[in-house]
Amino acid sequence: MILYDISKDALTAKVYPGDPTPKVEILQSIENEDDCNLSKIEICTHTGTHIDAPSHFDNFGNTIDKLRLATFYGKCTVISIEGIITGEDMEKLLPYCRKRILFHGNSKAYLSSSAAVVIAESNVLLVGTDANSIAPDFDEVNTHVKLAKGNVAVLEGLDLTGIKDGDYTLCAFPVKLAGLEAAPCRAVLMEQEKGI
Repeated sequence: MILYDISKDALTAKVYPGDPTPKVEILQSIENEDDCNLSKIEICTHTGTHIDAPSHFDNFGNTIDKLRLATFYGKCTVISIEGIITGEDMEKLLPYCRKRILFHGNSKAYLSSSAAVVIAESNVLLVGTDANSIAPDFDEVNTHVKLAKGNVAVLEGLDLTGIKDGDYTLCAFPVKLAGLEAAPCRAVLMEQEKGI
């Protein structure tokens, strides 16, 4: 089994415009003759590689702790596509995709609201992108609302460098943060080695 870490470092990843920059505070340090090393972090739930729950854009949607864990583990399809994906594009792509789809677009793969509608009406559980947001900035709200209403989890801020298109097994469990709309995660793709 080959494992690919497709997560960005939460402390150094580019933050979404307007979001706070992560902060680290050293509380104890062995170097300073403390018994152990102890740190505190201050971070936005949408920094680096993270999962958006439906409650991010739907007050009645599930929070991150209420989403089924099975959503974040299973077969997925990686597709290279740069730019804005339309509903028509999604209708053509869906027959070739698993229930989890990751878009690889050099940080420029976005879903239009029409693509979000197609996904929300399908059996897709999760969509992801290597961009900071699944939606283009001019349609941020509509795209997210459509996915939220369809109870589709959103995985943003991936690092898909060197990942080829195709099917993999995804493991991207969010940190359990009760009642919140998002959480950081460690996203990993698994691929069976050939000939084994």
